[in-house]
Amino acid sequence: MGIAKFEDIIAWQKAKDLTVQIYALFENSKDFGFKDQIQRASVSIMNNIAEGFERKSNNEFRYFLYIAKGSCGEVRSMLIIAHELKKINVSEYKVLLALSTEISKMLYGLISKL
Repeated sequence: MGIAKFEDIIAWQKAKDLTVQIYALFENSKDFGFKDQIQRASVSIMNNIAEGFERKSNNEFRYFLYIAKGSCGEVRSMLIIAHELKKINVSEYKVLLALSTEISKMLYGLISKL
């Protein structure tokens, strides 16, 4: 028995958690360009997992998982610059970096199984 809906995919659940945390963390940021980009990149992770799953084709699912993995890298890249520019503290940086790294590894695992 496989996964019935994308909401059951643990990588999607973790990507949703990452998105919620990023939205909360940058909610009051006045750097609108940065805020918009990191929020859109985080949403892209979960949405591409969902879209690929809903296509009901392993090839298309794999394609969208690669896009999600790329967006995950974009989030990590932006977290690094946010940390270096002191937009976030060390604790926030470590938690979100670890979560995004974990998601990336899970996506690679899903891609490998397809």
